[in-house]
Order: sequence, then structure tokens, then C-alpha cells
Amino acid sequence: MELVQISLLGGLLALDATSVGQFMISRPLVAGALTGLLMGQPSAGLAVGAILELYLLVSFPTGGSRFPEGATATVVAVASAGAGSGGTLALAVAVGLVWGQFAGVSITWLRHLNAQLVPDAAHGPTSGGRVTATHLGAVGLDYARAVLVTLAGVLVAQPLVQALAAAWPLPADDTHGLLLVGGAVSVGILLRDLGGFTRHQIALATGFGLAMLGAGLL
Repeated sequence: MELVQISLLGGLLALDATSVGQFMISRPLVAGALTGLLMGQPSAGLAVGAILELYLLVSFPTGGSRFPEGATATVVAVASAGAGSGGTLALAVAVGLVWGQFAGVSITWLRHLNAQLVPDAAHGPTSGGRVTATHLGAVGLDYARAVLVTLAGVLVAQPLVQALAAAWPLPADDTHGLLLVGGAVSVGILLRDLGGFTRHQIALATGFGLAMLGAGLL
């Protein structure tokens, strides 16, 4: 039952990215917290979501570009992390990043399918009802895609993370530091893309302070 609930949550969160709302609940930070609450591991969910948020900040879902899907990837990562200590945390984040790429490919496939569903104007006028049905069908397909992507990800990632966690060589503190260093590299890339340090000194200082607070909480 928990696996079904996690998969359905992944589907709902993925809809927010493009198809419905765009209220930002599909961001890894929020998705991680919600998945953690569902699993009874709110701290681990928030930690995984925060780390993936740092890594995925540089992915802009603009135009027709292919990008990793953060929502389903985060749900899969949190579901795989368990209590989120030591090697399970690092491996779950790694699995989330990889699975986000697979989910991004599935979005591209869905776009091609949606293009086939659009009524062809060359065949005459299209009724409003058909346009509405086509739109709702595309939303339903996106939801089904995300549910299946989440379900497959959890089925693959959970046993993989648990099997490899015992062989993780670093203690918990070093693991957290390694993950934060990787996140800092991603944030640095984002800062450069947005104009560099001189244009965003206050934002950078604020972000640094929040990062130190987050590191303390981990």
C-alpha cells in the first residue's frame, strides 16, 4: 500500500511541473518533504530534497529542451533513503539524479505522443469539446507516465541502495560534506549563469548563511 501511495504522489507532483498548476510543489525541496511525511521520515525527506534542489537548480525547464525531472526523481530518492543516514543518503541522492534523467527521456516521449493527439486543422474545424478532451487526455497521460516512472524507480532503487549502503566507505559527517560540496558547485554554476558574484552579493551571502544552517541541521 505504501508503494502505491508513493507512486500516486509522484504522479501528482509531476503534474505540477508543466501540465497543471506550476505552483512549485514539484521542486525537489517540497517533493522531498512531502514524500518524507508520507513515509514517516520527514527529516530524511527534507534532507534528500534539499540536496537534490541544490544539484538541480541549474536545470531550467525552458522551451523544448530535455531536462531531468526533479519531482519523480526526488520521490524515488526519498523512498530509497529510508532514515537517510550515511551511505543510504548519498546513494539515494545519486539514484535520484540518475533516475531524473530517465524520467526526462519519458517526458520527451510523451511530447511526441501529445503531438500525435492534437487535432489536425487540415481535416476541418475542431470542436471545443474535442480540444478539451485532447487536453485532459494529455494531462492524464502525463499523470500515468509519472506514476509508472515513480513505481519503476522505487522498485529498482530501494533494493539497490540497501544492498550497496553497507559498502559505503565514508562516515556520515564526511558524506554530508561531500554532498554539500557537490551542491555548492551546482550553485556556483547557477550564479555564473545569472550574472556572477558582483551582481548578486546579497543573494550569495544569504544563500551561504542558509547553507551553513542546513549543514548544521544535517
